Amino acid sequence: MTESACRECHNIIDGQICPKCGSNSTSKNWTGYVIIIDPKKSEIGKKMNIDLVGKYAIKVR
Repeated sequence: MTESACRECHNIIDGQICPKCGSNSTSKNWTGYVIIIDPKKSEIGKKMNIDLVGKYAIKVR
């Protein structure tokens, strides 16, 4: 199964509904990803408004 990315929070998921924000707006058309381990100290996490540990797409179409 191909991973999808949530269009709202950019979380990379395997299903149709994002477990982090509850959105069902997902896309299989995404590029790049970051893994956020410590969102409070991550500069990238701050710029992407990420506050939970996880794998996130950089760009979602």
